[in-house]
Amino acid sequence: MKVLVFNGSPKRKGSDTMHMTRAFLDGMESENKFDIRIIDVIGKNIEFCRGCFVCKRNGGTCVIKDDMREILDEILQSDIIIWSFPLYCYGMPAHLKALVDRTMPLSSMAMAKVGEHYEHISEHDFSKTRYIMICGCGFPSGKNNFEAMTAQFKLMFGEERSTVITVPESPMFNVKEAEPVTKPFLEIMKEAGHEYAVNGEISADTWGRINTPMIPEEIYTQLANSVNA
Repeated sequence: MKVLVFNGSPKRKGSDTMHMTRAFLDGMESENKFDIRIIDVIGKNIEFCRGCFVCKRNGGTCVIKDDMREILDEILQSDIIIWSFPLYCYGMPAHLKALVDRTMPLSSMAMAKVGEHYEHISEHDFSKTRYIMICGCGFPSGKNNFEAMTAQFKLMFGEERSTVITVPESPMFNVKEAEPVTKPFLEIMKEAGHEYAVNGEISADTWGRINTPMIPEEIYTQLANSVNA
């Protein structure tokens, strides 16, 4: 199975969120049945969508000649797509959003009602494609921070095919002094990746550990404020 990973952090190296994603991938790779490719989005030439809709009238070919043509081919060949990125203003970083906007050639102008909303009908069969969002933020709590991005992700890819992992306190993954709490958490992420590889889902016990703060919110806030003072 082919796994495509979009590193949506502006950092090619040292991304807080990619620490978690790599641990998850390590768990998946233990099954030895995945071909994994990572794309650092910040390093790609991706222009903004012009909204011209030419792609929907000429068989799905965008008029812009940049790296998106290769990326669209990668998407079409992938069984699992992992979107790894830090939370920016309750959403995704701008360069990753530009990539998402440029996936317009994958759908037609025709619309259909899906559930309670309308979607453009896909030009391809994505019924077996699965999507994972791994998103970190610098706040001590995920409550009232990840909800908008989570809703957008599930609208884009369908709730039944989406797995969403959100983790606050993620800047600690790049702090050596925090390793006594970050290393055990990365082991949990590795276990989550293994479970997903075997069962296509993460167990309730592992979800519970993922959703447990690495350190108490009050302590994290005090430490973060002292560093930024």
